[in-house]
Amino acid sequence: MLDIQNLRVRFGAFPAVDGVDLHVDAGEVLGVVGESGSGKSVSMMGLMGLIGAPGVVTADHCHFLGHDLLTLSDRERRRVVGRDVAMVFQDALTALNPSYTVGFQIEEVLQLHLGLKGRAARERAVALLEQVEIPDAARRLQAYPHELSGGMNQRVMIAMAIACGPKLLIADEPTTALDVTIQAQIVDLLLRLQREQGMALIMITHDLALVAGLAQRVAVMYAGQVVETGPVPALFDAPQHPYTQALLAALPEHNQGARRLQALSGIVPGAHDRPAGCLLSPRCPKVQPRCHADRPALVQGVRCFFPS
Repeated sequence: MLDIQNLRVRFGAFPAVDGVDLHVDAGEVLGVVGESGSGKSVSMMGLMGLIGAPGVVTADHCHFLGHDLLTLSDRERRRVVGRDVAMVFQDALTALNPSYTVGFQIEEVLQLHLGLKGRAARERAVALLEQVEIPDAARRLQAYPHELSGGMNQRVMIAMAIACGPKLLIADEPTTALDVTIQAQIVDLLLRLQREQGMALIMITHDLALVAGLAQRVAVMYAGQVVETGPVPALFDAPQHPYTQALLAALPEHNQGARRLQALSGIVPGAHDRPAGCLLSPRCPKVQPRCHADRPALVQGVRCFFPS
């Protein structure tokens, strides 16, 4: 369904996304994990065409259902993005327009992509809010985003995303800033909708436990690159890349009885301190001389000269 090769997003001289390869099959759940600044959200926004100047997006190809998303005209892109591929953003209160009711915003999507107006759009909007388990849906259509809780707003965002029956849904850390109980409800909702509608789902998250419980495959990103990808649970049982190993070693359940969680020293390289060789080399506990000189390619799902 989705095949991305050598996706790059640059802001001036800074490569925020540096040669990402990803593929997603129909009905598959792919987890994308990595620390803040690893390029998870920017890569998906590049795919959606949401990177504005001064950002520049390139790829060898970026195919979705036979369309090359990077070569579509603006008019053709609007037929695909929002209808066949949709995105749930990280902060619903920021993503929703505070000046309009949630009903107006849902109906706007229905009118733009499906041509529904008036009563038909209103009835479909009510059905969507009921589908995402918002109580008293007809009355909630008249609410403004600030009148709803964080969990409710996130459900509204999901309703807008699934309004046109997308074949691919991208969820960008959809549980950020929600309490634990609401987080579980949102995740359960997304999985239920994914199964019922048979759509593919890309889940961007920091939560490795979440990915382990819901995804079929996982892609681990670091400094704008995919450093390891593979099926769940094989990747969690036997990680090959030192960065993946460090992420898993930092989980609380792997540090029972310890005074501090295990951590990887250093920070993700920025615009002016990117090493010539492997991007993890300044932080890697298994670094060798070749790692400082050459940059590894992604081979058999691992971007490392000395996988273990």
